[in-house]
Amino acid sequence: MEKEIRVRFAPSPTGPLHLGGVRTALYNYLFARKHGGKMILRIEDTDQTRFYPGAEEYIVESLTWCGIQFDEGVHVGGPDAPYRQSERKEMYRQYADMLVEKGHAYYAFDTSEELDEIRERMKAAGNSAWQYNHITRVNMKNSLTLPADEVKRRLESGEPYVIRIKIPRNEEVKLHDLIRGVVVVNTNNLDDKVLFKSDGMPTYHLANVVDDYLMRISHVIRGEEWLPSAPLHVLLYKYLGWEDVMPEFAHLPLILKPDGNGKLSKRDGDRLGFPVFPLEWKDPFTGEISSGYRESGWFPEAVVNLVALLGWHPADNQEVFSMEELIQAFSLDRVSKSGAKFDVDKARWFNQYYLRQKSNEELADLVAPFFEKDGITVDKEKLVRVVSAVKERAVFPMDIYKDAGYFFVRPKSLDMDQLRKKWKEDTATHIQRLAEIYESLDTFEPYVIESTTKHYLEENHLSVGAIMPVIRIFLTGSLVGPVVFDIASILGKEETIDRLRTGVSIAKQLLS
Repeated sequence: MEKEIRVRFAPSPTGPLHLGGVRTALYNYLFARKHGGKMILRIEDTDQTRFYPGAEEYIVESLTWCGIQFDEGVHVGGPDAPYRQSERKEMYRQYADMLVEKGHAYYAFDTSEELDEIRERMKAAGNSAWQYNHITRVNMKNSLTLPADEVKRRLESGEPYVIRIKIPRNEEVKLHDLIRGVVVVNTNNLDDKVLFKSDGMPTYHLANVVDDYLMRISHVIRGEEWLPSAPLHVLLYKYLGWEDVMPEFAHLPLILKPDGNGKLSKRDGDRLGFPVFPLEWKDPFTGEISSGYRESGWFPEAVVNLVALLGWHPADNQEVFSMEELIQAFSLDRVSKSGAKFDVDKARWFNQYYLRQKSNEELADLVAPFFEKDGITVDKEKLVRVVSAVKERAVFPMDIYKDAGYFFVRPKSLDMDQLRKKWKEDTATHIQRLAEIYESLDTFEPYVIESTTKHYLEENHLSVGAIMPVIRIFLTGSLVGPVVFDIASILGKEETIDRLRTGVSIAKQLLS
C-alpha cells in the first residue's frame, strides 16, 4: 500500500518570512498537490525568547497572498490540532523521558554561566569551537557523571536542568537525501544537543521529530541550513523506535545574493532596491519598516514564478507558469544541489509580464489609489485610456502613475534644455497655426489628429522632427511618453490647444 503524502511547512514566529521560506512553502505545496497529498502549516514556537508578536499572522497572510493553500494548520485546524508547538508542550515530556530511560539521553545540570565560562576559557586557549559532546561530557555535571542519588536529589529539589541527547562515539549516520543523494556523518562530529529544558519546553530538535511522527509527515522538504541537524534527527527516529516511518528528506539549496557570494539577506535587498519579504514588515520592538513585494507593486503570480525557478529547473525551457502548471511540472529530482542566484532583472521581467496580462480596467483600479492619495480626482474612463497608452514601459502599477501625471495635472515646468535645442525661428508660428486647425476639428481621435498634423507638415515642407518634439514638450513637459497623437486625444481638444498656446507663450518669453 502506497503511503499517504503529507508535508509540512514549519516556520518559527521570529520575524518576517524570508523569500527562502516562501520557496520552501511553495515547493512543499507543489509536491503535495502533485501527489494528491496534504499540506500542513505548523508553527514551531518552542523558543519563546525569540518570539515576535504578529509574526505568525504575518506568515499566514504572506502565504495566502502567494496562493499557497493548506489542508491543516494553525489557521484552518485539522485532526492533529493544535498546530502550534507551544500548545502541544505537555506531550513532548514523555518522549524526552523515554530517551532517558533507554539510555539515549541524560540530565545535565550545568548552568548557562558555567558553560559560558568554559567556552571563554577554551577560546582563550585556542579552542573556539568547544562542544558538549562524548568527550567533554565526562567532566560536566550530568546524570552520567553524578551518583544516582545526587541526580534524584537535584531533580526533586527543582534545580534547573536540561535533557541532552547522548550521541554515541564514532558511529556513521546515513540518510538518503532526495536532492543530495546519500549523506554520511560520523557521530564524532556531532554534539549532545539539548532536547528538553526544565521550563517544560522542548527544543526544536525534539519537538520537530515528535510532531513529524505524530502528524505522519512523509517528506521533510526544508532549507539547506537544516542539513547539519538531519543526522541528529535520524538518531532520534532510531532511538524512539520510529525508523520504519521516518520521513524522506530533501534539503533545498540556498538563495544567493545576485553576485552569488553568500546567502541573500535583507541588506542586499535594501542595497539593490528590491524586497526580500513577501509583505511589508514593521518590527514590533524597533518600529523599523522593511519593504514587501506586495506593497512595492509586485504581483503574487510574479513572485511565485520567480521563487519557483530559484533552484528548480523545468524539463523544458518554459519560464512562465500558472500555479496549476507548476504543480504538474514540479519534481524534486530537478531541484539543484547548488545555490540559486537571485536575478533582479529577471524578477522585474516577471512582474512586467504579469502587468501586461492585466486588462486596462484592472490596471486602472490599481493605479487610481495613487492619484487619490495625492488628492487628484480621476475619471475612470479616462484613466483606462491613459493606462492603455503608457503601460508598455511599466514594470509596476506605480510606474504608470509616475508616467501618467501630466494627463491629469498640467506639468509645472518644461524641459527647457531640450526645448532650446528644438526651437527654431518659425516654430511658434507653426504650432499656433496647428492649434487653430485643431480647434476646427469635429472629432479629436488619435487618427484624426495624426492625419491633420501630417497633412500640415507636408503642405509646409516640414519634417516630423521639426515641431513634433516641441508639441510633446508642451503637452507633457518632457520628451518622454507615448505617441503624441494619443496624448492629445486623451487630454482632449480644449486642454491640448490650451497647453500648446501656453507653451508658445512661455517659450517666447524664455527663448527670445
